[in-house]
Amino acid sequence: MTIKDTPEEWEIRATETPFVGNKTSVRTDDVVMPDGSVVRRDYQVHPGSVAVLALDDADRVLVIRQYRHPVRQKLWEIPAGLLDVPGENPLHAAQRELYEEAHVKAEDWRVLTDVYTTPGGCDEAVRIFLARGLSEAEGERFEAEHEETDLEIARVPVEELVRGVLAGDLHNNCLVVGVLALLAARQGAGLDALRPAEAPWPARPFES
Repeated sequence: MTIKDTPEEWEIRATETPFVGNKTSVRTDDVVMPDGSVVRRDYQVHPGSVAVLALDDADRVLVIRQYRHPVRQKLWEIPAGLLDVPGENPLHAAQRELYEEAHVKAEDWRVLTDVYTTPGGCDEAVRIFLARGLSEAEGERFEAEHEETDLEIARVPVEELVRGVLAGDLHNNCLVVGVLALLAARQGAGLDALRPAEAPWPARPFES
């Protein structure tokens, strides 16, 4: 048996969109189950996201601290953002987010991992990149708004983040998945064996 996720789509008898928001919406599908019954499933329709685990030469990860209203907490996270434009190249979006949130650029980009954040209730797919060869970006800083006006930026050693994840002190899923994937990649074939930055992403097809 091959342990690999595979595409599949069960029959949908009816569908509606009871809510449309600024960036996401909620869809209701009547889905035919294997026994022939029809079950209603509600889920959030999401454009997809990118996140960046930016690793400097001192083995520190660039992290930001941001207020997240749904959970009523300030979370330590890695830079991330929405794929606002359909078909947008995720690498370009990741480079933009790293610049906008931290005013940093990177020379070496790899795909660290791809995840569905909450596949039982949302179709959001996230591509997490590893960025190395960091330096200060040229030009003026991006003008922040809303929650981002209160951002804190830090560079934290990898081992400290691992401790925080396993202690239950850090909860942002992109940070958790990214840091642990980094650790796993190092213990496996190494970071240079990671997929190239332009690797195909079936969950969110894009133009090169």
